Amino acid sequence: MTGAVPTIGVLALQGDVREHAAALEATGAKAVPVRRPAELTAVDGLVIPGGESTTMSRLLEVFELLDPLRDRIADGMPAYGSCAGMILLAGEVLDGRPDQKQLGGLDVVVRRNAFGRQVDSFETDLAFTGVEGGPVRAVFIRAPWVEKTGDDVEVLAAVPPVTSTGEDPGAAAGRPVAVRQGAVIATAFHPELTGDGRVHALFADIVRQS
Repeated sequence: MTGAVPTIGVLALQGDVREHAAALEATGAKAVPVRRPAELTAVDGLVIPGGESTTMSRLLEVFELLDPLRDRIADGMPAYGSCAGMILLAGEVLDGRPDQKQLGGLDVVVRRNAFGRQVDSFETDLAFTGVEGGPVRAVFIRAPWVEKTGDDVEVLAAVPPVTSTGEDPGAAAGRPVAVRQGAVIATAFHPELTGDGRVHALFADIVRQS
């Protein structure tokens, strides 16, 4: 697929579907909504947007996407999850509902609503491995953070000890908020809301190379 135009789906059950699609199109990829198993089979990679992770888990079952999506990720399909998408891709979730279903793909433990219990939103600039051009502006909205990573997981970004606005992030300092394992990446924040397309460009390159 290197050099080709990838078709990247955006899971269109909840969340910032249009914003993710626009960011993907800006990278030169073709972005399509995914709501059904047949639509999933037609894409080269998938973005799982933010939203409410327990609701999205139930909707995946209602739309008969849970098992097909698990299978495709296990088979190596590139996936990118932002905020709730990170939660769904994690192997284990703290503070989630007992009946919440996971997609797998990332050997990480995440804490749901880690930032939301302290502040409603949180912004800072992050050094981000794999992107050029300086720090990435990160917008956190009732976001998770990563509590633990497996040996095969690369931390791409973590909350700095002092934010770009000079604030003390408290317990968030040092927490991983962007990770990658093979062709699967996830961010606790929403790059689709900032106009900075570098995270989406990174994912599109992963899809092209897959």
